[in-house]
Amino acid sequence: MLGVLVEKQHTVPDAYPLSLNALTAGCNQKSSREPVMDAAEAEVQAAVDELRGASFVIESSGGRVMRYAHNVERVLDIASPAAALLAVLMLRGYQTAGELRINTDRLHRFADISAVEGYLHELAQRPAGALVTELPRAPGARETRWAHLLCGPVSAPASSVSEPVRAPTDLQARVEALERDVAMLKQALDALRPARGDAA
Repeated sequence: MLGVLVEKQHTVPDAYPLSLNALTAGCNQKSSREPVMDAAEAEVQAAVDELRGASFVIESSGGRVMRYAHNVERVLDIASPAAALLAVLMLRGYQTAGELRINTDRLHRFADISAVEGYLHELAQRPAGALVTELPRAPGARETRWAHLLCGPVSAPASSVSEPVRAPTDLQARVEALERDVAMLKQALDALRPARGDAA
């Protein structure tokens, strides 16, 4: 929800701060979200109240309804580009620096990937506590992915945990990763077959 407020500040400035209805719609947006949510308005209101208590959200009365704005930069003492990176990590999950550069384009335009990486490393080495972490590189992947830590420590997905390999080439690593994925899919299909037979 905090990510939605940061995003909408830049993408729909005329409607910002957001009403509870607009904020709920932003949380349940189907595009540019991972995972896609289906939050009830009451759930969003409860989250707003909790974040307001921690000063992350500011409430204002605009017309007939209450409106909400984020206070991320001031509370965390970070710059606007860093807030954009955190918002996109909250909204879209684990991403590489290259993906973050593309996905933050509407919130902040980074000159190049090294600029993104610079802010990520600052957020990871922040004296007051890390806000992001770099995950282990997945087998066959060329780049590492990043995750935010605003909800606490994260565990790397199983696919991101590298196994020791004897000097593989990039192609070998990719083939091995694909073979593992195929084996997992076969196991999943085998597990589904008896259930389908019982249903029939």
